Amino acid sequence: MVCRMFRLETEVDKDRRDLLRTRLRDSNTAASAILRSLRGTPGERDVPLHVWAVNETDGTLAGGLVGYTWATWLHVTHLWVDDRHRGAGLGSRLLARAEDVARTQRSCRFSRLETWDFQAPRFYVKQGYRVACTVPDYPPGITEYLLTKTLG
Repeated sequence: MVCRMFRLETEVDKDRRDLLRTRLRDSNTAASAILRSLRGTPGERDVPLHVWAVNETDGTLAGGLVGYTWATWLHVTHLWVDDRHRGAGLGSRLLARAEDVARTQRSCRFSRLETWDFQAPRFYVKQGYRVACTVPDYPPGITEYLLTKTLG
């Protein structure tokens, strides 16, 4: 058996990060027929999906949704509504629009997102999402929720 010595480094290195991503993607593709079938197709890459609520009178941002689609999934990364507009259905409209675009224009069948206990888990459940798992103490004292939805 050959014993090798390695130096472990902790600095941020974007070139190594990119190399690591490529090698991990190649390893995953080799191990999974499903991921292999995505190679070279539009479903192989994340495609950004943004929905904005812009005030018609002054052009200010009232809310927005930032996410992406990948492999028949919509992943909602951020959803925010200005305090002045909360409770009026704007968040529901932003989410519904993103889901509609994902389903009708990008052939997505599912949606996923993460939220914290003090944010909006009940809101998402009302929108048809189901809690897939919880991560307690992430960060300490807060519970993170992962929710999913089948897009009709």
